[in-house]
Amino acid sequence: MTNTTTDRERVGDPAQRATEEAAERLTTAPAESDGPTGIGVVGWLRWMWRQLTSMRVALILLFLLSLAAIPGSLIPQNGQNQFKVETWKAQHTTVAPIYEKLQLFDVYSSVWFSAIYILLFVSLAGCIVPRTWQFVGVLRSRPPAAPRNLTRMPVYAAWRTDADAAAVNAAAHRLLRGRRFRAHLDGGAVAAEKGYLREVGNLVFHLSLFALLGGFAWASLASGTGGKLLVEGEGYSNTITQLDDFTGTRFYGTEDLDPFYVKLNRFTSKFQNKGSQIGSARQFTANVDYYEGSDPAKLKQGKIEVNHPLEIGGSKFFLIGHGYAPKITVHNAAGDIVYTGATPFLPQDGNLTSTGVIKVSDYGDKDGKRTQLGLSGFFLPTAPAAFDRNTGPRSLFPGDADPVLVLNAYAGDLGTDSGLPQNIYQLNTKNLTQLQQDGQPAKVRMKPGEVWELPDGYGSVTFEGYKHWASFNVSHRPGNAIALAGAVLAIAGLIGSLFIQRRRIWVRAVALPGGGTQVELAGLGRSESAKIAEELAALAVDLQDDAPALDDEPESEPENEPASDDESEPDDEPDDESENGSAEADEASAPAESAVPADQNSKE
Repeated sequence: MTNTTTDRERVGDPAQRATEEAAERLTTAPAESDGPTGIGVVGWLRWMWRQLTSMRVALILLFLLSLAAIPGSLIPQNGQNQFKVETWKAQHTTVAPIYEKLQLFDVYSSVWFSAIYILLFVSLAGCIVPRTWQFVGVLRSRPPAAPRNLTRMPVYAAWRTDADAAAVNAAAHRLLRGRRFRAHLDGGAVAAEKGYLREVGNLVFHLSLFALLGGFAWASLASGTGGKLLVEGEGYSNTITQLDDFTGTRFYGTEDLDPFYVKLNRFTSKFQNKGSQIGSARQFTANVDYYEGSDPAKLKQGKIEVNHPLEIGGSKFFLIGHGYAPKITVHNAAGDIVYTGATPFLPQDGNLTSTGVIKVSDYGDKDGKRTQLGLSGFFLPTAPAAFDRNTGPRSLFPGDADPVLVLNAYAGDLGTDSGLPQNIYQLNTKNLTQLQQDGQPAKVRMKPGEVWELPDGYGSVTFEGYKHWASFNVSHRPGNAIALAGAVLAIAGLIGSLFIQRRRIWVRAVALPGGGTQVELAGLGRSESAKIAEELAALAVDLQDDAPALDDEPESEPENEPASDDESEPDDEPDDESENGSAEADEASAPAESAVPADQNSKE
């Protein structure tokens, strides 16, 4: 009721209504409306597209992409080393399920990482396409015409000459073309521009990022990685049944594996043996034989080192790990050989203290019962004289200076006949009983060539010696070459955009009414640089050959000067010099036309 009365009073009082309307025009608050407000669906889509293709959002997405790649560098990835992933999960049982849900073990193929680089891909495309067409338009257009008042340019030079104005302009046009300027002569002035490679560098940089993302996306969709551990003297064919693990992608599966065969002949390792860097790695080399396809006659020799893979077909063979494999021979109670071979032990520290297990599933019968034998222990490349009770067996040096094998023995059911998969590097002791010797758990410390007689008549174990093993990563990534080329071109484009300066030069030669020619030079740089001043000075010097500057002449006496100072009379008419000075002052005070940009969207 109160609002209705107020509205009537306002309508009835013209002075009050005018005052309120004036106040409303001064306010910046949005006008109230009873109807719906908004820009509509099309307007919102246009606004979101402009935000996505803006430089600010592109930089934010690029920053987010770099942040998203950090977990992939800190957390083991399934596509690189499946064993490390399983080991990490076993050591961090609390957070491992959370990491699984967040896809932190498959960062580069995760949904959130893919969303970031797809948005960045679209953002770059939305920036590059219109900017490229704009640059093409700039290249097709002429350099901007000379402003009316060249004295307002940052760099300026002028002099008078007796040369013809048209000849001076033609000479300036020729000199600028010789300096690789895009020059145009029109309207009694020469307009020239240079430094277009700066914008080319910007476009190359953005296109290179586009190629980098494209190569990364291709590699994510059409790549595959596998792992294989080989002991010296062993070989394998690159098939899914002989790989230790394999991770494929949408367009690369087990049927797409490159056919080849690789055999590890010898592995060489060297370590620093003195000084402050003792124990540091100096050399890891795997010497292999290999052939592509299925023809052994094409056998070749190769060498694989750290960061120097061997390329076989479309795959690369990377050396990613090494260790020792003790060679064990086991005789059962009847004296039959039930196990012999080199078993890889896995390093646990920098000195290659290695742990491993030996599963003898075909041991046979003992006391009329079917039984199996399990051995677990440590391999120490350089063993101490005595073990520390707190730390247990530990190697002193990664090299094989004094190798020792420490073993424990178990008998019972290994669980290998259950059909369930098992980890070959772990021993499940649930259905096993540790052998006893003199009332203590049976264990032994052996050097190469020694024999351990197992207690309770279970036979013997012989430590024959040891071999080296090496683990390899077999990687098929077709987009790596594109990504590398994109990275190199991005650096080249960035260098060009930073160090190439875009600049403009104008030359105007005008015939003076009293005879002679006025020559003016002016320059404008897109960024602050001394290069434009140096180029203008060099151009002025070269132009002196065609338009030499006149020497300064003494000022002439006024025509109506009196014979003596006492009889001087003021002149009614101003002299020519004052008229010229007044005209120049008027021209300087007049608003000068700004430099016309090469295109309407330019920010210069």
